[in-house]
Amino acid sequence: MRAAFAAFAALAVFAFAPLAPAQTKTIRVHGLAMHGAPKYGPEFKHFDYANPDAPKGGEVRLSAIGSFDNFNPYILKGDPAAGLGAMFETLLANSGDEAFSEYGLLAETIEMPEDRSWVAFTLRPEARWHDGKPVTVEDVIFSLDTLKTKGHPFYRSYFKDVAKAEKTGERTVRFTFSGGVNRELPLIAGQLPVLPKHWWATRDFEKTTLEPPLGSGPFRIKSFEAGRSVTYARVADYWGREVPVRRGTYNVNGLRYDYYRDGTVALEAFKAGEYDFRQENVAKDWATAYDAPAVREGLIKKVEIPHEIPTGMQGFSFNTRREVFKDRRVRQALTLAFDFEWANKNLFFGQYVRTRSFFSNSELASSGLPVGEEWRILDGFRGRVPEEVFTAEYRPPVAGSDEALRANLRVALDLLRAAGWTVKERKLAHGTSGKPFQFEILLAQATWERIALPFVRNLERLGIEARVRTVEPAQYRKRVDDFDFDMIVDSFGQSLSPGNEQRDFWSTAAAGTPGSRNTIGVRDAVVDELIELVIAAPDRESLIARTRALDRVLLAGNYLIPHWHIRTFRVAYWDKFGRPEKPAKYTLCVECWWVDADKAKALETRRGRK
Repeated sequence: MRAAFAAFAALAVFAFAPLAPAQTKTIRVHGLAMHGAPKYGPEFKHFDYANPDAPKGGEVRLSAIGSFDNFNPYILKGDPAAGLGAMFETLLANSGDEAFSEYGLLAETIEMPEDRSWVAFTLRPEARWHDGKPVTVEDVIFSLDTLKTKGHPFYRSYFKDVAKAEKTGERTVRFTFSGGVNRELPLIAGQLPVLPKHWWATRDFEKTTLEPPLGSGPFRIKSFEAGRSVTYARVADYWGREVPVRRGTYNVNGLRYDYYRDGTVALEAFKAGEYDFRQENVAKDWATAYDAPAVREGLIKKVEIPHEIPTGMQGFSFNTRREVFKDRRVRQALTLAFDFEWANKNLFFGQYVRTRSFFSNSELASSGLPVGEEWRILDGFRGRVPEEVFTAEYRPPVAGSDEALRANLRVALDLLRAAGWTVKERKLAHGTSGKPFQFEILLAQATWERIALPFVRNLERLGIEARVRTVEPAQYRKRVDDFDFDMIVDSFGQSLSPGNEQRDFWSTAAAGTPGSRNTIGVRDAVVDELIELVIAAPDRESLIARTRALDRVLLAGNYLIPHWHIRTFRVAYWDKFGRPEKPAKYTLCVECWWVDADKAKALETRRGRK
């Protein structure tokens, strides 16, 4: 019997042994696209929007607001200095004229299976840190482990499904993924900032520091005055100057950032010639504040550069962790009290378009009623999402006149009453607790007061007491990171290929993670499921349908009061620059500009400087 059992066991082992997994074909490439093939072939020399013959040289002065106390931009603590991104590099670099494609920077080649279940990068042998030591596989592994365990919470969320990195060759590192199908993960792994293991070995990564860090990028810190200015110098022997993704970029010899108390002071400093380049974000200033001699005489150029960037969403964001904002009807009511049309006419000189999608200015934005795959996706959540997702296109309320605003406020009051609020002595109070309806709008810049205060006056007509409080940037950042606010002005930038970053914006897990981008506090199982569908989209068509479905559910949640957007970069600069004739579609690419020596000399002469 023992012999028979042993024979059966041997047969069973043979019969039921798992089959060897089928060999998956692997590919070795120079670049990756989220869907389809990348635009640039293996032999490309530079991006089309960069001038490979751009002259090197010259100094550029820029501005920043507030202060800084940290040269480590990868942790939650402190306020990092402006410009640090030019010191550090990633395995791959994005193209500015494609929806979502990346090409080798620190990495020379990319290898992966057709199902993208893992990815391996082979580092360029010439890649060097500023101290001359080579960038190694050990540096890459250290960077992933450190950012996921000690870095800013964003990295823990963004690289969540990058399970591990391991050395598979002298210059090759392989990333293993978890969490199911996710075509974006090889591109996400390519975005990993690579940090020097040997430099951080004797330093505490989690502490703020004003010791200039070691990087591998085209610039290094030359000098600084804590909290006031920081100057970068171009690395003369920069290893990557002939790498295709770098050719024609980072052309100046030096960059200096000077810090100013607020935007108003910074603007006056610019017109006085204290710095060279400014991207304007305040419509009133763009319309009225540049009537200065230097502009009239042509010393300052004031231009609008069209772009095709998705404009995302900006708005007065509710902190739904606060009891007062938990009811969706309350959030709907407050949305009715904001008069965009009046603000656009009287404050913005008609420069803006009202935002109606979290993915505005792109094919990813929802519109009309859901059809096709989008409808089928949403139908699977029927009963768990508001019915208007199927029956009505999202449209922010329209006012523009006192009569229209009064009509909106009447609807708002009905919603508030339905949510349990009643008017007592011209003040809104909760019918059960008797607590008055009060909240604070927290701002980081005084510029926003002219937009918030008219909104506050409209809320007063509903019996709501809203206070506007402007604090200095460091305090603002701390309070937002800790979710210690009622309402803020927040923005959620989007790309043409949304994916894992949506977890940090809207997921239940991120809502409980201090420092995450889910400042609103969205906690919705349907949203969580839709995010995962977006991440797992197998092709462009499915990505569009799934993103539109997510957009509709977010809009139906009334999580913020939508603001506005514009489809151009508003740029002012002293006339010393050259820039490529063909701009990128999806980025301003200031690093593609250069100082034109003849223009700079002529400018100095015209300004009376010899």
